[in-house]
This record gives sequence, structure tokens and C-alpha cells, in this order.
Amino acid sequence: MRPPRLRGCTYIGPRQYFLTICTDQRRDAFTNAAIVDAIWRRFLRTCTDCDFAVLAYCIMPDHIHLLVEGLSEIADLGHFVELAKQRSAHAARAYIRGRLWQAGYFDRVIREEDDVQDVIRYIVQNPLRARLVDRVDAYPYSGSSLVPLNQVLEHCAWKPR
Repeated sequence: MRPPRLRGCTYIGPRQYFLTICTDQRRDAFTNAAIVDAIWRRFLRTCTDCDFAVLAYCIMPDHIHLLVEGLSEIADLGHFVELAKQRSAHAARAYIRGRLWQAGYFDRVIREEDDVQDVIRYIVQNPLRARLVDRVDAYPYSGSSLVPLNQVLEHCAWKPR
């Protein structure tokens, strides 16, 4: 079952979204650098093509968290996610068999009263909570498409709440 979209929201234009995209049957598809690199390059290319920026991301073994921002009036979240999933699934065929992604995705429209730093902190601390690493900067598959991870970490004052 696909999660419902927010009523009255067009999901088009310059706004921010927190996304979670899960692998099919939550299988651990992203366990080596080659597949992570292949799918991540497709996501970044799709960002450019669809007028989005990735403010923060974390590629976990069975899902991806993204904080994305539409950069123009024509930035269409649905189109971006659909195209990124399609392109990355095609790239993943060299590494895995079967479907890569679950149908749909989870989104949260970032509102004016939301603290974006809390969202970023949640995203990049995901490997800590999953006990994959003991330090945020030790996880190789997280960061931002705009700035190096160390700048993201400094900006958000990485103190658990």
C-alpha cells in the first residue's frame, strides 16, 4: 500500500521534503560500495535533471533517507522520485536480481516551523541508531550533495538530543 500524499499540496516548486525510499521487501541491497556508488550517481544526475538539491542523505542497507529541496517553480517531487528510482534500479541490475524498490515512498513536507537541522541530524545519525558505526563520520554512505559531510556535521552541532 502506498502512503497517502498530503492533501492540498502540489509537491511542485521550491520546498523541502524528507523522504524515505525502501528496497523491495526491505532486503539489504546496499551492502557494497559499487552498488551504492552506482545508484547514488543516478540519484544525483536526477537531482540535476529535475531541479532538486540533496541537503542531506543516508543510504542504509535497505532504505535511503533524503532531505531534498526543489530549486525552481517546476521542481516536481513525484517526477524526481519516480525517475531516480527508475534510473537507480536500472543501474542496480548489474549487482542484484529482481526488483530494487518497494512501490511508493514516504515523504514529509518540511514546514516553516520545522527545524531542518533536526531532520538532517536524524538522517545522518541513522547508522548510529542501527549500530552500523560508532561515529557519524565513520559511515561512508551519508552526507550532502552541496557540502562535505564535516561541514554538515559542524553546521548541525552533532549532539544527540
